[in-house]
Amino acid sequence: MLGPVILAASRSDKMRRFVSAAPGTKQVVDRFIAGETVDQVVPIVEDAADKGLEVTLDVVGEDITTPAQAEAARDAYLELIERLRALDLGTRAEMSVKLSMFGQALENGHELALANVRPVVEAAAAIGTTVTLDAEDHTTLDSMFAIHEELRKDFPQTGCVIQSYLFRTEDDARRLAEAGSRVRIVKGAYKEPASVAYQDKAEIDKAYVRITRILMEGAGYPMIGSHDPRLIAIAQELGRQAGRKLDEYEFQMLYGIRSDEHVRLAAEGHRMRVYTAYGTDWYGYFMRRLAEKPANLLFFGRSILTKG
Repeated sequence: MLGPVILAASRSDKMRRFVSAAPGTKQVVDRFIAGETVDQVVPIVEDAADKGLEVTLDVVGEDITTPAQAEAARDAYLELIERLRALDLGTRAEMSVKLSMFGQALENGHELALANVRPVVEAAAAIGTTVTLDAEDHTTLDSMFAIHEELRKDFPQTGCVIQSYLFRTEDDARRLAEAGSRVRIVKGAYKEPASVAYQDKAEIDKAYVRITRILMEGAGYPMIGSHDPRLIAIAQELGRQAGRKLDEYEFQMLYGIRSDEHVRLAAEGHRMRVYTAYGTDWYGYFMRRLAEKPANLLFFGRSILTKG
């Protein structure tokens, strides 16, 4: 039951200050965050490519309050894309973006987010890669899906994320599982009310399997976002039953979690993509990683105790 408490803390400025100042924080943050700058993350992309892995890069930071911050987020992604272009890494790395970071929650936020994200999607396409729109809390999803649909008119490879803990997601999956689509399925990492989301882990997992089946049997390209060995095995079997080749779907896992499994799946012939976050505004992303798995919180607690 700690997950909802941690997720609530992710919005607390007081907790942000406490966690940032804790002596063991840097050790744990470094496990999940690849660095603060493009210069720090580029070698990680190169190392992943050498291991037969692909990456999706996330410039962390979502709680913006001004249009200028949204433009800065856009520019951070454009800088990243330019570096990937210069190093000829475009085919090994895509981008993941949260529309809140592009101004979605501000006045006229839908139009602002679309205007800011479009140049990023266009620049990514120019170097042979693409962008996936991350799912956030349920109140933002209608806007996210509308922006996704608009972007796909010119950039059909643009991906999106769906979350198995939401009641709506099976219908979303059926709508999205069309030819040319790219859809990542995850469990979900935001505090959602019982009126819109499953609260029981077993129910969330069952929904994950149902949705994965929909995606595998559809005409699109499924992206299986999970570290759960059982769900990974089920996804492999559903892919086999649907007649999919190993390069007709992919697995995605977070940077710093089950790294040996990343390499194992790639060695088996699967496409394996590592979700790699970087940047200075790491707090919200970090707290969601703690909420997702109790072992992460225990690791953080031990780090604080040993460093204090």
